[in-house]
Amino acid sequence: MQTFKTSILCLAIVLSSGSLAFGQEAPLEGAAVAATEAPAVNDDDSAAAGTTAPAPSPVVAQEASTRAQEASAPKPAKKVKKSFMEKFAPILILLIVVAFVLGRLPQVEGVSHSKEYRTRRVFNWLPLGLTYAFLYMGRYNIKVSQHAFGDKNLAGGDLTKDLIAKCMNEGSGLAEALCTPMMSNPDFAFIFMVGTWVYGCSFLINGPMVDRLGGKFGILMGAGGSAVANLLMGLLTWYALAESGDSQWVRDDFRYLMAGLYGINMYFQSFGAVAIVKVNAPWFHIRERGVFGAIFGVLISLGIYLAFDVGYMIIEAFDVQMVFLIPTVLLAVFWVLDYFIVRNTPGEAGFADFDLGDASGSLERDGERLGTAQIFGLMLKNPVIMTIACIEFCSGFLRQAIMQWYRTFAKQTDAVLGLKGDFVYENWGMLLCCAGILGGVCAGILSDRVFQSRRGPVAAILYGILLIGGVTLVFAYQTPYIGIIVILMSMAVIGVHGMLSGTASMDFGGKQNVGTAVGIIDGFVYAGTGVMAMLYMFILPDDSNPLVAGNPDEWIWWPISMIPVALIGLVLATRVWNAKPKGKPVTK
Repeated sequence: MQTFKTSILCLAIVLSSGSLAFGQEAPLEGAAVAATEAPAVNDDDSAAAGTTAPAPSPVVAQEASTRAQEASAPKPAKKVKKSFMEKFAPILILLIVVAFVLGRLPQVEGVSHSKEYRTRRVFNWLPLGLTYAFLYMGRYNIKVSQHAFGDKNLAGGDLTKDLIAKCMNEGSGLAEALCTPMMSNPDFAFIFMVGTWVYGCSFLINGPMVDRLGGKFGILMGAGGSAVANLLMGLLTWYALAESGDSQWVRDDFRYLMAGLYGINMYFQSFGAVAIVKVNAPWFHIRERGVFGAIFGVLISLGIYLAFDVGYMIIEAFDVQMVFLIPTVLLAVFWVLDYFIVRNTPGEAGFADFDLGDASGSLERDGERLGTAQIFGLMLKNPVIMTIACIEFCSGFLRQAIMQWYRTFAKQTDAVLGLKGDFVYENWGMLLCCAGILGGVCAGILSDRVFQSRRGPVAAILYGILLIGGVTLVFAYQTPYIGIIVILMSMAVIGVHGMLSGTASMDFGGKQNVGTAVGIIDGFVYAGTGVMAMLYMFILPDDSNPLVAGNPDEWIWWPISMIPVALIGLVLATRVWNAKPKGKPVTK
């Protein structure tokens, strides 16, 4: 575990190296701000000298005095934004603590690896895992871009507060293109729905393909394809926002053009989860996989941090298209690293392969591997795998319902609730990262050390937290406590996802068929996300009408919709409480 501690520190250093690019904001231009906010001088007041103005009435004089007092009053200092390192510091500390705790765990009974093996295993999963984190950055940047596109109208101009007020007052008197956001809530829900359904269905092809061709092939396909797709989305954004008349057709059909490119991106993204589980399955014994589930949770959490907090830093520092182009570069770099470093099995790295204690070999007949259709058939008939898949359907719904919509809710209801700018809103990605790390690590340790490598009990406990959180949210979503509740729910759902998609898929699929198992399970995850996106496209308020979207009462169906899904997930998790994989039977 000493090697694991070192690797976590290396990972933190790699991620924190971007701090030089995202420093603190420049000092405020106080004079410029004061000038823009100073009362305008009336042309009539600039008449030639010698013209005598009539004496103001007492009411006018009082109003003028009030305005003068307001103008002379000191303005509140603008909040200075934290630098990248200031935001990353809590994550760095948490990673160090996680590495220390995991490093202090006793050796797993019956599993012994050499120091050389453990070192090579770290250098196998570390670049692979960072690639997976950057895939997350290139997946959820679409949500980050929504806030920037929402501040633009279909004419390509800024959708300012004054223009919104004018649109509300004059209605049809203004051109529709001036009053319509370039990406509204229904637009984002549609784009995200297309991407998630493509992602979920792609596993039917990509899972068996990775089983045949190897996890390294999968991560190279995922990183390379997603890099190209993000490049195309960046170019589309650049052209749509270009100040030229011939780009109007792009803005008019932006919803559908972006949905098409995002669907392509999500097809290649679907290789990521399959690849990381496929590569790591032969490297971790079943009794160690709770710890791998923790690693999986850490990687997901770091990816979320990169997608959200770093994504918003990119948008603040550069043009919108850079939120797509920077992941393109990072994925290209790690494609090269993975090509030269990652190995599919210990045997390919010069170590002996070993018995993993999982279901490896249980889907063979007379020593011959079954065909893809036969494996799919057997897995679809496996009650444990299908129950896990249904639990993960619920996880997909809940995870994205929280992650994709909390900041949108806070931003659009800010005039009433004042959530925009609070600690949770400003540090959304960092808090999601910390919550996910804690959820993944706690779930992994409990599974291996308390429940004898059973994944069901941990999933049930975490779903209990999700159910309680969902019920509480209905009554508290208009209070300042909403931030704490959604972060706790995120910790639970990321813990479940890492434990079931990252670990249970290895256990019950075996190293030969883990790609197919992940394909089925993660396919259900994104089927749940697709259902969430389609449902929210109809039940959440349309921000084309700010009066409706700004009313918190219109958002009540957001927390209500989570309760039945969490209840179903809890019931299903109790059904796999005692489930453990059966290895290949010994023939005499």
